[in-house]
Amino acid sequence: MRYEIIMHIVYTGEPFPEKVVKSMFLAGPTPRSVDVKSWRPEALEILKKLGYDGHIFVPEWREGPAEEKDFSYEGQINWETDGLNRADKIIFWVPRNLETMPALTTNVEWGTWHDSGKVVFGAPPHAPKNKYLKLMAEKLFVPQFETLEKTLSHAVYCLDEGAERNGGECKVPLCIWKTESFQL
Repeated sequence: MRYEIIMHIVYTGEPFPEKVVKSMFLAGPTPRSVDVKSWRPEALEILKKLGYDGHIFVPEWREGPAEEKDFSYEGQINWETDGLNRADKIIFWVPRNLETMPALTTNVEWGTWHDSGKVVFGAPPHAPKNKYLKLMAEKLFVPQFETLEKTLSHAVYCLDEGAERNGGECKVPLCIWKTESFQL
């Protein structure tokens, strides 16, 4: 009998789970046009190959770019904020392209979360305007990588077996959940 690894993908606008063991948020630039290819489908394929069996919060619509939807900018921000807070790991993959995916919102999210203890940073070596993010990652001992596969592999390794959380417990990230003081 073969055991099937099941990832649980939660896209923009979808409800967050009432039970988690481990979770990650795929932060980074999002295409704003159907002409620009997203990096997140590749990330999901890599996670599948790595045998990741937790939740993945994807700040894109399940069916494609937001311009095709009834889009609420404030709703998107609220969903992303909730997902970032809930995530056990925040993966910042920044394949910045100044014309098609400038990653301006990513800079703000990085500034908010870079010292949270939840972040893994990655960017291709050729991506422009990432020097500051890389230097801050280095100063704060944030793990950083130059390939999407290595970035995700590290995140999966860090999450290990996770820890089951239910209901309101799902809002407590693993790094806090596993502390001795929180378990008292």
